[in-house]
Amino acid sequence: MTISTWLLGAKIALIAATGVEQMELEGPKKSLEEAGAIVFIVSPEEGKIRGWDCYALQPRDEFNVDVLLKNASAEDFDALVIPGGMFIDDIRLAENASAFVLGFKDKPIASICHGQQLLIDPGFLKDKTVTSYPGIAIDIVNAGGHWVDQEVVRDGLLLTGRKRSDTEAFDKALVEFLKEHKDKNPL
Repeated sequence: MTISTWLLGAKIALIAATGVEQMELEGPKKSLEEAGAIVFIVSPEEGKIRGWDCYALQPRDEFNVDVLLKNASAEDFDALVIPGGMFIDDIRLAENASAFVLGFKDKPIASICHGQQLLIDPGFLKDKTVTSYPGIAIDIVNAGGHWVDQEVVRDGLLLTGRKRSDTEAFDKALVEFLKEHKDKNPL
């Protein structure tokens, strides 16, 4: 493992709960940490969450929760990462979820697969070009976004990835996205 200093000291919130697609949590977390960032798992669940293989519908590993969502503030973080998975509805209904996400309106947000559904309620998809898992394309269009079928799409401070098989491309784009933002706006 090679550690760079591109994102040294950057505090990244990774919002998740049990049912998170494990590849979409682990890939971004590892890439960001290798770039020097500090990644905090933010969740409405206390203690630990369990990752899933959402294609095989099988539980995977457990991950420690660093910050409870009800206590989280966007002011404490430099960027937000939203992995996909079966947990999205649980997060959307959780106390403070929409307010927490809305707090990132002027900060970088990266989301992959079904994670984009968490961006609907705060209105982040309106007039944005976005990719996602094809099954939620209509949700994005109904939220005022323009859906495209690509691995990774960037529109301003929003970076979106399509699906689990695109995780490697998303992870690489995520580090570049945040590095570029940090170069222009020190975190």
